[in-house]
Amino acid sequence: MVPDPGRWPSSENGKGFTEVANQVHSMGLKFGIHVMRGISTQAVNANTPILDTTMGGAYQESGRVWYAKDIAIPERACAWMSHGFMSVNTKLGAGKAFLRSLYEQYAAWGVDFVKHDCIFGDDFDLNEISYVSEEFDRPIVYSLSPGTSATPAMAKDVSGLVNMYRITGDDWDTWGDVKAHFDITRDFSNANMIGAKGLMGNSWPDLDMLPFGWLTDPGSNEGPHRYSYLNLEEKKTQMTLWSMAKSPLMYGGDVRKIDPSTYDVITNPTLLEINSFSSNNMEFPYITSVNSEDQDLGRPMRRSSMEIKTSYTHSLGLTSCTESKASGWASESLNQYLERICWKRSLGNKHLAPFCVHKRELYFPFDEASMYQEYHQRKHHLVATNRIKFCLDASPKRKLTSKEFKRGTFSPCSWDSNQMWELNPNGTLVNSYSGLCATVESSEDTINSGGLHSWIATGRKGEVYVAFFNLSEQKRVISAKTSDLAKVLPGRDFSSCQGSEVWSGDAIEITQGTLSTAVEVHGSALIVLNCNESPLLSPKIERKKENK
Repeated sequence: MVPDPGRWPSSENGKGFTEVANQVHSMGLKFGIHVMRGISTQAVNANTPILDTTMGGAYQESGRVWYAKDIAIPERACAWMSHGFMSVNTKLGAGKAFLRSLYEQYAAWGVDFVKHDCIFGDDFDLNEISYVSEEFDRPIVYSLSPGTSATPAMAKDVSGLVNMYRITGDDWDTWGDVKAHFDITRDFSNANMIGAKGLMGNSWPDLDMLPFGWLTDPGSNEGPHRYSYLNLEEKKTQMTLWSMAKSPLMYGGDVRKIDPSTYDVITNPTLLEINSFSSNNMEFPYITSVNSEDQDLGRPMRRSSMEIKTSYTHSLGLTSCTESKASGWASESLNQYLERICWKRSLGNKHLAPFCVHKRELYFPFDEASMYQEYHQRKHHLVATNRIKFCLDASPKRKLTSKEFKRGTFSPCSWDSNQMWELNPNGTLVNSYSGLCATVESSEDTINSGGLHSWIATGRKGEVYVAFFNLSEQKRVISAKTSDLAKVLPGRDFSSCQGSEVWSGDAIEITQGTLSTAVEVHGSALIVLNCNESPLLSPKIERKKENK
């Protein structure tokens, strides 16, 4: 792979991105590139020879030269860019040689950051991730994308191989995209994935770019350009969550046209300190709130309550096949010719019929039949009961944004591993494209209409950071009891705390054991508390604890 000299004149004569990387480095910046999974369809159609970087010529094995078509897996094309890229067979020496040649080339150019796309989440390809990770012999930040349907169990398979990995779909400048990050971020924090062991250091769940400043629309590479649709409060909320969760911070706009208010948000020193050096980062669920207007007018305070909204549809998800929730499928015969596969676990909803699909034999192209029939033995298409020509897709045919919820789709049946499934004796239903297993849940989701969240963390100088988030459509006063904070963060005398709110600069007082502040619609408050050590934790008690 080489850059287009028409777009990158400095790449002529085989220089690649070397001069661009040198120029970027001279400015004190790092140089990164975006790459896709596997091999390009263009290379496969041209059937180019595989480069052997060790010998300096075409890769040879078993007495012959190996070509792109020998290593490509056409039925494992990227689900949302099926005409552009496909997986390579990493079990072949030639497949490994191809990937090795790519990443040795990136290193030679001076690349500092590689974003590897269509490789994680719904598009999971652990074999390619593992081999690429093994080939890094110099510090390169290795990032996986996208994160649609990512779960902590899935991340545990890759966290030690990479530096960062997306846990949502693409994040754009809509409030729905921002709001969609709260639950998934909590789940990864609860699973202790923030700062887990990673490639040559640590790994981090990636919440995606900050869509601030001068942008284009999703999928538009040439414009028209516009400023972010997020208002200032929403930008503060996003930056605060990203920092409290220690997500990598990637600015998504044109830095040459950054406006002063956006610059102030992304360079806030307290947030950058939290993002880089804080610990004990977690969601803090013990909060209450009242309507800000009620408090201002002295009305009786109405505590927020949870409103339950229910919809009765199935939600098809993907997860690691090692998770217990992946086992729940069973096959049943309807007659001599017809068999269906159903999700047998309870969906917790008496109004919802079981989720079932019919099995359909795979039909391969005639010239490919003998080659692939044995490989795909025991695999089937799964069709909707009333649409025999439409098969169940594991992964979406287009990239989803963070706010979009994948419920499982059916599309015209094709010879595509995204539509190939295998039912195992242990009740798991495995997809051939990603190697992940299907699960079914009811979309009877509990929605907190109050839209309140809180995160806490501790600083390297003993600070306690408390963030309140108001995702609702009304200004709220959000409160937390210091007794609840002490249960989660013991060893501090919260009655001694002095606090301030970062965005407003206002002093925050603890009154009757309660920490409270008003939070704007879609806004956040970030409180920094400086507290004394608890008098109950004397040095003598600490030493006794250590001796145990």
